[in-house]
Amino acid sequence: MTDDGHGFTPTPDDGIRLTGSLPWDEDARPRYPAPAADPGYTEAQLATPRHLVDVHDHLRAELTQVRDIVGQVARGMLAVGDARSAVNTMTMRQNQWTLGAYCESYCRIVTGHHTLEDVSIFPHLRWADPAAAPVVARLEEEHEVIHDVLEEVDRALVALVSQEEGAIERLQHVVDLLTDTLLSHLAYEERELLHPLARHGFH
Repeated sequence: MTDDGHGFTPTPDDGIRLTGSLPWDEDARPRYPAPAADPGYTEAQLATPRHLVDVHDHLRAELTQVRDIVGQVARGMLAVGDARSAVNTMTMRQNQWTLGAYCESYCRIVTGHHTLEDVSIFPHLRWADPAAAPVVARLEEEHEVIHDVLEEVDRALVALVSQEEGAIERLQHVVDLLTDTLLSHLAYEERELLHPLARHGFH
């Protein structure tokens, strides 16, 4: 990753799409107007967008773990209800070490993060920086799409526990879709909220 010239490095989108497409048009995304000159942000100002990247990096790392467990179950390396050894060192702990519990926990974390943004950070940015309003509106729309994908993950887990035919393949597909949408969304959000967050903070 390279610095964008403002002392901040948003995570680039590698453009890889596991499902071949996204449920939204990336080219139609609004852009935040870049400042004409170097805004000269202080380290304190940059701490806010950097914190957002840190939170997103945690979501990315845990998504990699989810994908790994799903892959192992699909390959028959782990029984559905016996993933304890694979997740023993993960940061999110659950009473029952199962694929379903871990995936559900991850989905709750993502939902919680988006809810915090929707009810606190986004309204603040919309009020403090009207130029950010189109980007914020688009991010909110993408949250709704990702929420629908998370619900698909939940339904796929129910089908897996019920041992429905083709359930693991369905779960693999929806986790691929979650990967495509979430990683695209996180990269877009980091890039476009750099200036609003540096200028106005989270609240």
